Amino acid sequence: MQKLHKTPLGEIVNGDSLEVLASYRKKSVDLIMTSPPFGLVRKKDYGNVAADEYVEWFKPFAAAFRSILKDSGSLVIDIGGAWNKGYPTRNLYHFKLLIMLCEEFGFHLAQDFYWWNPSKLPTPAEWVTVRRVRVKDAINTVWWLSATPWPKASNRRVLQPYSPSMQELLSKGYKAMKRPSGHEISEKFQTNNGAAIPPNLLAIPNTDSNSFYLRYCEKKGFKPHPARYPAELPEYFIRMLTEPGDLVVDPFAGSCVTGMVCEQIKRRWVCIELVREYCEAAKGRFIQDRRAASSAASDPGNPTNYYRVPRPGILWNDEPGDRLPRDGGRKRPAKSK
Repeated sequence: MQKLHKTPLGEIVNGDSLEVLASYRKKSVDLIMTSPPFGLVRKKDYGNVAADEYVEWFKPFAAAFRSILKDSGSLVIDIGGAWNKGYPTRNLYHFKLLIMLCEEFGFHLAQDFYWWNPSKLPTPAEWVTVRRVRVKDAINTVWWLSATPWPKASNRRVLQPYSPSMQELLSKGYKAMKRPSGHEISEKFQTNNGAAIPPNLLAIPNTDSNSFYLRYCEKKGFKPHPARYPAELPEYFIRMLTEPGDLVVDPFAGSCVTGMVCEQIKRRWVCIELVREYCEAAKGRFIQDRRAASSAASDPGNPTNYYRVPRPGILWNDEPGDRLPRDGGRKRPAKSK
């Protein structure tokens, strides 16, 4: 265990998370914000566990998290799903992880979130672009768990601009009525609160290809961490679930995106990473002049800050010429000449 970088607010620790967390006082952490190695079929450089072994591997971490988390605190886990090897069916390991955390360690599921990456390539290629029996996988689950049913939180920290249709409704007025579902829409629905409460679907592209971090790694000869989540993802939960000065811990820190976000918005932080090279590379996140960053990402009027999902059916003019494969896609199609 070695501290490789330190600021007035936080530190990067190179070491085994279980050993580091064992040194923490009980109920001393406000938020654990992390993206652990996924239970994928293919082995990655950063060391991931097979899906079938994942829940047992995670249990010691669950016990450590439960011990250090304050009663008012939260555990947020970004975790992608996996496909069963050789089959176009999904593995259930990330759902089993959720159930284990709640039923065996007493965590509460505050809410489930879904991170949609609009820039995701059509994967897995075998089932999506070759046999064409599935659609592309572009969602990660994000489990927001808590030590009690009443973690501290406020959605006022993460409000979004009203949509054009909502702006029109507010300007023209709305007649209070009961919807076909039986839900009562009252006059209060017309109240202009200045912004909208966001859904639990987070549309955040992961298009980091020329960032300061990558340029720093290239300059220093470091291998970048291959699985980096965009800063907007941890920032969403850090803003909603913590106050300035609260302690945020990332036990699977990777390139230390969580620490960088905490540094910017004045939270105390600890990033723990097992691979020393990733820790050394992560130092680059704390030498960039963030004040020079573009303000385009925080401009509600910038159309590039909105992502649209096509309505199902816009191409359903007729049945396509091809027939459904009778074998469910078991046989790989011959290459077209």
